[in-house]
Amino acid sequence: MSRKPNYEFQEWWNKQRESNSSSSSSNSNHHHDLFLPDHSNDSSFLTVEIRGTAADTTVEKDRSRSARQISWLCLLRFQQIKNSFAYVTNGSLSLLRTARRRVSAASTASRRSESKMYRAIKAFLVILLVLLAFELVAYFKGWHFSPPTVRSDFVVVVYANWIDVRARYLAPALQGLTSVCVFLFLVQSVDRVVLVLGCAWIKLRRLKPVAVMEYPGEEEERDDVKSEEYPMVLVQIPMCNEREVYHQSIASVCVQDWPKERMLVQVLDDSDDLDVQDLINAEVQKWQQRGVRILYRHRLIRTGYKAGNLKSAMSCDYVKDYEFVAIFDADFQPAPDFLKKTVPYFKGHDDLALVQARWTFVNKDENLLTRLQYINLSFHFEVEQQVNGVFINFFGFNGTAGVWRIKALEECGGWLERTTVEDMDIAVRAHLCGWKFIYLNDVQCLCELPESYEAYKKQQYRWHSGPMQLFRLCFMDVMRSKVSWAKKANLIFLFFLLRKLILPFYSFTLFCIILPLSMFLPEAQLPAWVVCYVPGIMSVLNILPAPRSFPFIVPFLLFENTMSVTKFNAMISGLFKFGSSYEWVVTKKLGRSSEADLIAVMENESEPLVENPSHRRSSSESGVAELTKLEMNRKSGKNRRNLLYRKELALAFILLSAAVRSLLSAQGIHFYFLLFQGVTFLVVGLDLIGEQVS
Repeated sequence: MSRKPNYEFQEWWNKQRESNSSSSSSNSNHHHDLFLPDHSNDSSFLTVEIRGTAADTTVEKDRSRSARQISWLCLLRFQQIKNSFAYVTNGSLSLLRTARRRVSAASTASRRSESKMYRAIKAFLVILLVLLAFELVAYFKGWHFSPPTVRSDFVVVVYANWIDVRARYLAPALQGLTSVCVFLFLVQSVDRVVLVLGCAWIKLRRLKPVAVMEYPGEEEERDDVKSEEYPMVLVQIPMCNEREVYHQSIASVCVQDWPKERMLVQVLDDSDDLDVQDLINAEVQKWQQRGVRILYRHRLIRTGYKAGNLKSAMSCDYVKDYEFVAIFDADFQPAPDFLKKTVPYFKGHDDLALVQARWTFVNKDENLLTRLQYINLSFHFEVEQQVNGVFINFFGFNGTAGVWRIKALEECGGWLERTTVEDMDIAVRAHLCGWKFIYLNDVQCLCELPESYEAYKKQQYRWHSGPMQLFRLCFMDVMRSKVSWAKKANLIFLFFLLRKLILPFYSFTLFCIILPLSMFLPEAQLPAWVVCYVPGIMSVLNILPAPRSFPFIVPFLLFENTMSVTKFNAMISGLFKFGSSYEWVVTKKLGRSSEADLIAVMENESEPLVENPSHRRSSSESGVAELTKLEMNRKSGKNRRNLLYRKELALAFILLSAAVRSLLSAQGIHFYFLLFQGVTFLVVGLDLIGEQVS
């Protein structure tokens, strides 16, 4: 039986609590009712609720801890922002100091003659700056979105007439040129898509050339294969002042896994540096004493450049004893089994003239410039060369890392000195004579990419002026040849016009002339899909053969547009014989793989030397001594400096001026493209990409 609640005790307790709370006001918030009546349940005698202060203290403690955490988090974020701001500031200041040094160094240097293209770009820049100043005045006067109607002021009259002239005459002409370039852009994009689809088909069906025979490897038994079954192969290494790479190229060729009596190496030296000549000659004599059949040839007069060098070597009497010739540039290092992987494809194919191997690069990750080159060349070898080799048995010879049938060279006229792209010239003439080519994507040859923008620019100038020289010279030969009309169309429209002429033309005209000019002539529209979306898709397709380079897709797109000025200038020079289009400039090499090759050479040092009475011993047999002398000569050379490239700088200011005009018109995607492209031109013009030298 439950007891009744004691209300008297409850009243007494409440009075005591109130008296205590009034005497100590500081503790008033911490005292609560201990006994509370429960009117909902009469069976309960007394309801007691205990509310201690521990829970409230914990809550306050958690609140204070959260506040401290937020404070520390804010301080951490502030420190990160401060460090980022300091990093950006220091980087910008360093960039400005570098630019100032290079501008001052360029101003003290001798003044170079201005090319016609640079003068045209400068005039275009002046016109755009005047238009930009005029548009800024109109913008601040409120005429930008609503042209003035009252023509009382002289400035108002000029601006109104300017709007009328650009709408009636300038904008339609610019729109017509835009339509032509957009059409060419789409045609070239379709060609790029077809090439990618062809490459995908090759990968899907696993199509590749198959040799009817194989030579045993170095580790396999050779008792069943006689040396007479190996064809006679001539190996040529043309070079000119290749101080940094001569050692590694000669060594990699001399260690080929091929019977020594069935191979002859020709070192074709066009060097005009006496020290380099002595070094190369000593290297050749060293390998002669090891039993390698190798000869050193030096021309006193360097006529015809590389073509003249190869032509002179092929005129030797002993060449008639050889069936094939393998060609390697000075920075190329074929694997020891290179000949065994390429020569067998000639067996059973009497109409085969060329077996071309793929290039692979020892310094593709050296800097941003080499990474961007690697993307471009990966597409060239993985897609263009492979698709053309599989489907039409023709592609442009790359000038190195290939094996030719000597009979094919002789039948099509041999090496000619009429262009700076003798490799493409000999390939086109052999194709017109009915010979076929094979490209081996799985046979790779190590080489080196240019690491400085100066070397890369000179290389690209030669690579894009030479095809136009050749197109002008061989157009009628193609039309008069006996090959099918399909092959003629492929040579003229795809090989020459679309990929050698149209590509640099529309790339430079569309993105460096039409786009900035359309910002000042808003009546002529350039769609956003032409500026951004289609180039982005084409860049994705271009980067597919090098998937690890996807983080560089935006720099690749911007850099390719930047290189369009060099390629366009080279194309025009080669087509109309302007400037120095026939000048051959040797691409600068740095010998990045010298250490690895030196190890291979030192391993071969242990082999006994073979006496050869027809050649004298060299005084320095050690590869270490050769490399030491090389380093001493390199240190004693002239100091190189980064340069300023005026055409790129002028185009940078053109694009940045157009970006300001685009900002006034609130054209988002055009503004960002012009801004980033202008900054890219500025970086390249200041020579801040690639190798940095003092």
